[in-house]
Amino acid sequence: MSDAQTALPQQQSKQRQYATLIYAAFIAGLCSIIYELLIATTVSYFMGDSVKFFSLTIGLYMAAMGFGSYISKFITDKLLQRFVIAEILLGLIGGISIPLLYFTYTTTALFYPTYVVLTLCIGFLIGLEIPFLTRLMENYQVLKSNIANILSLDYLGALIATIAFPFFLLPVMGIYQSSLLFGLINMSIAAVVLYAYRKTLGKTGKKLQFLAAAMSVVIVVMLVFSSQTLKEWDQMLYNGRIVHSEQTPYQKITLTKSKDDLRLYLNGVLQFSSVDEYRYHESLVMMPMTYADKPIKRVLVLGAGDGLAVRELLKYPEIAQIVLVDLDARMTALAKNNPHLLDINLGSLGNPKVQVVIADAFVFLEQNKQAFDLIINDLPDPNTIALSRLYSKQYYRLARANLTSDGLMVTQATSPFFVKPAFWSIAKTIEAAGFDYTYPYHTNVPSFGDWGFVLSALQPINFIPKRPVENSLFLTHETMPSLFVFEKDIQEIDVEINQIDKPVVLDYYLNSWRYFSD
Repeated sequence: MSDAQTALPQQQSKQRQYATLIYAAFIAGLCSIIYELLIATTVSYFMGDSVKFFSLTIGLYMAAMGFGSYISKFITDKLLQRFVIAEILLGLIGGISIPLLYFTYTTTALFYPTYVVLTLCIGFLIGLEIPFLTRLMENYQVLKSNIANILSLDYLGALIATIAFPFFLLPVMGIYQSSLLFGLINMSIAAVVLYAYRKTLGKTGKKLQFLAAAMSVVIVVMLVFSSQTLKEWDQMLYNGRIVHSEQTPYQKITLTKSKDDLRLYLNGVLQFSSVDEYRYHESLVMMPMTYADKPIKRVLVLGAGDGLAVRELLKYPEIAQIVLVDLDARMTALAKNNPHLLDINLGSLGNPKVQVVIADAFVFLEQNKQAFDLIINDLPDPNTIALSRLYSKQYYRLARANLTSDGLMVTQATSPFFVKPAFWSIAKTIEAAGFDYTYPYHTNVPSFGDWGFVLSALQPINFIPKRPVENSLFLTHETMPSLFVFEKDIQEIDVEINQIDKPVVLDYYLNSWRYFSD
């Protein structure tokens, strides 16, 4: 065989090996960002305070990556084998990271340690990747080209990951299955490297092939049974039988039923129980409707995609139009079509008086041009930075601009007992936004405990009933004044107002709940 005939296969083999390392750099960048997003999102879902946990995750991740990069300089022999081992470990640990977090959250007290250890381990292994790849590619290109190619592909993978996560992975696959899928994708690095370098690695390569295959089988089995596992895991979190569960681009929606009790959970947080939700929704809607001096023709409802607040509004014939604004189209679709929800919201969102707008409440208020006689803020509690902005001075100023001069606004304001600083911060923030007349009130909702609201206006309210209490199960004209009375242990305290650039209500809320949950 001539030298030319010998050189051709060698050249082809070298090209395959180079292409393999290029692929490894791209997939490494893709997976590294996905793992970081998955872990931070999971912890934020379970514990709230997304800013805190995204910041903590990024900090731990970057520190561990730096340590991994530093340690790589001491690894001088068997570089290819060690790179493959690192990718197998990364595929396994990254792949099962979210299942492990789910498991520890529901069955042990080790959730926080597990979160920290997983983040550090994954960060450390990712820190090894770029130094290893750069040194492995020394045989194919000069250093400046190696670094440029590896980093550009790594960053390209990261870009694709950040686009795919919110628009595909989260809404279509969910966090749990995405973790397992990317564990397999990460494991493919080991597979292609082992194939491309099979002659170089010899018997060691076969052992590593067996190890990679075994770890891949573990992940595949977990992925195959993930739907059943998730159902069982979900059921552990809830008392009732799960009748609907889905992950949307914005939240995890879960409906449970136990006898006649239908419950809605968003990201695991209870939103209502059909046993007593009428107490909450009557207090939210009937208080402003009873005391409004002028006819209420146009009503804006922000949040309340379940249709229950709208159900109460439809009891008043004088209302000509209800505009409901909710961020999540899947929530309003469920309210229109799910038989369990239809039983209690009475098909309210299908009423011709009701217009459903899928939009962010803040953005809607910025863009809306026609004023409303009544604005109802029935938004989730301010347990994330995104939600806390909907309780800010800037938000309430926008709401005020969307209100007629003699209109009313009512806001659900969390619990004055469990999160007293948050409740009074919301009340104070509404006043600071230009509502000269604010009237905090509260009621007992057994599923939640003592729950608070703030009625506000630009003109003083004359608390003489102007309308009958329509088809109520809870409120009467005689009992309504008592809702404005606050017992000594929940009376107003000195707190700061909530602003977008200083979301104190988030800290008030999380710190208070942490006290009661510890």
